[in-house]
Amino acid sequence: MNSTRQSIWTAAMTGLLACLFLSTTLHGQNAGGSGQVATPAKAEAQTASKQDSDARAHDNSYVIGNDDMLAINVWKEAEISRSVPVRSDGKISLPLAGELQAAGLTPFKLEQHIAERLKNYISEPEVTVIVQQINSQKFNIMGQVVKPGSYSLASATTVLDAIAVAGGFRDFAKKKSIYVLRQNADGTQTRIPFNYKEVIKGQNPSQNEKLQPRDTVVVP
Repeated sequence: MNSTRQSIWTAAMTGLLACLFLSTTLHGQNAGGSGQVATPAKAEAQTASKQDSDARAHDNSYVIGNDDMLAINVWKEAEISRSVPVRSDGKISLPLAGELQAAGLTPFKLEQHIAERLKNYISEPEVTVIVQQINSQKFNIMGQVVKPGSYSLASATTVLDAIAVAGGFRDFAKKKSIYVLRQNADGTQTRIPFNYKEVIKGQNPSQNEKLQPRDTVVVP
């Protein structure tokens, strides 16, 4: 009798342990499965990131100018995709597409023109144009700075940036009397004062203007 009870007890414990093992295994699989559920979300985030990148690439605000460097990509057409400069006549040259006017167009508009040309050779061409380097937009700085001259204008260049690019001040620069000459659309000029000593002390920081194309910084 005791032997029978012992056998029953052993069988019951074996069954219980088997159930516990199965439950643990299934829980681990479910946990792993929950980790795998995140994969589509990750893919969705990557897709959104690519769409953001594409949106930036298809720029419809910047106007291309002479000497700008453009990165032109035609999907699945490595022999056509390349970096090209905008020539002094405002044009670029691409295989199959030939010569195209680029200056005066936005990257988005140029994409459309290139795609239209390539339709004769490629079915539904997908073209991306990115301005790699802005060389057409410049500002001038003159007067009592180490390296006066004309410089390429980045999108966020300020008066302080311009002074730094020009190597800083000469010994007798009048740092309180700096000004920016800005060309207006009607041909007139606006004079914008800039007091260097105030700005570096944090006083009236709005004087540190973002420069616009053809601005001239004068350091008397």
